[in-house]
Amino acid sequence: MERRSRGDEKLPLCAAVVVLGVASSACCIAAEFSRVKEEDMKLDGSLCSLPRSRAFGLGVAALVCLSTAQVIGTAVALSTDKKASGGRMISVALLLPSWAAYGLAAVLLATASSMNGEQPYGKGWMNGDCYIVHDGVYAGAAALAVLVVFLTLAVGFAVAATGDRRRPGGEGCGPQLKGPGVVEKGFDL
Repeated sequence: MERRSRGDEKLPLCAAVVVLGVASSACCIAAEFSRVKEEDMKLDGSLCSLPRSRAFGLGVAALVCLSTAQVIGTAVALSTDKKASGGRMISVALLLPSWAAYGLAAVLLATASSMNGEQPYGKGWMNGDCYIVHDGVYAGAAALAVLVVFLTLAVGFAVAATGDRRRPGGEGCGPQLKGPGVVEKGFDL
């Protein structure tokens, strides 16, 4: 009977990070095509109005998926053995750019989604003025979502690689190294 390594327990969490990241990117791309356009603006003298678009809900869904993926990925990365200081240092080194990319994506998604909510006459988005999201904002958020998922999973690979040199049955979302440069059974998550 084959014994499961401790890394096997993290497979569902790593899979969840990937699925949530893909869902977030897909919502961003869909929002890019359904956002409010300039021709949707209605003018009444000096007042403007914009309708609510589907991009609002898609942007919020993308933000929720990306936030959940980031929290799960961080929890997986930081659940390493505290004695494996090399793995912990690599985790922190990869998590910092991951959180920076996440923060930028979150600001883009929140702002763009907010602008795609209804902007009634005289209220607008800010100071009574109507604002329209530029082309590529949601696409940029989608690219950042992919970057966040790759960086988060890279933490798992790095922790698995450094953790196995110090103790058997290392953890993470990556291959379990059993010797210098040897990968046993492909991905032992």
